[in-house]
Amino acid sequence: MKMHLTAAALTLGLAALTLPVQAQNLAIVNGKAVPKTRAEALSQQLARSGRPATPDVEAQIKEEVIAREIFMQEAQKRGLDATDDFKGQLELARQTILIRELFADEQKKNPVTEADIKGEYDKFVAANGGKEYRARHILVEKEEQAKAILASLKKGAKFEDLAKKQSKDPGSGANGGDLDWASPGNFVKEFSDAMVALKKGQVSDPVKSQFGFHVIRLDDVREAQLPKFDEVKGQIAQQLQQQRLGNFQQEMRAKAKVE
Repeated sequence: MKMHLTAAALTLGLAALTLPVQAQNLAIVNGKAVPKTRAEALSQQLARSGRPATPDVEAQIKEEVIAREIFMQEAQKRGLDATDDFKGQLELARQTILIRELFADEQKKNPVTEADIKGEYDKFVAANGGKEYRARHILVEKEEQAKAILASLKKGAKFEDLAKKQSKDPGSGANGGDLDWASPGNFVKEFSDAMVALKKGQVSDPVKSQFGFHVIRLDDVREAQLPKFDEVKGQIAQQLQQQRLGNFQQEMRAKAKVE
């Protein structure tokens, strides 16, 4: 009777030791344990891409991990993990992952703050605020051509029609010379100086620039329509992160001793 009790106790003890080990494994493939950490790593990758870990997705991940183990075992049987080509690719993959972790760690240690983003937005507003102008132009090569266009306009010709026929600016010419809403800083100085000096509906004298001669008509003026902070907050944060990461890379490269 004592021997039976001892055997039963031993069996229970072994079971207690085995259960935690089995709980750590996702499956046993050809006698080899497949740890759950592999599935957890794939789940984390999906989570970073914004895909939720639904029961269906988790089942797919499990099947994927098992399939990979089966294929890896076959590759190892064939000795493919011992080839120079495999070792070279493995080293490149190791470098890529390690460098990615370095950059992620640097971003964690030097995060972009709300104040950083707001400061960058304020700079943008200061540089792009003010007024926007809706203008049309006709671009020609010679001053005589520009003067002839002005003469035609005085006789009643439509600015839009002349732009379509004579402007050598293919982008705006096809649209009757329309340049859409833009700040003066979007144009060369000669053009912008002449444009802002006009009143609504007024046409300029020929304006010379590096592109030729312009005849400009100002159609309208308004306060600059800038995006609100919340609309561009994410974009600014991403740009700042990229800038900081670029600076970090340059600093590391400059400090390195390369012989």
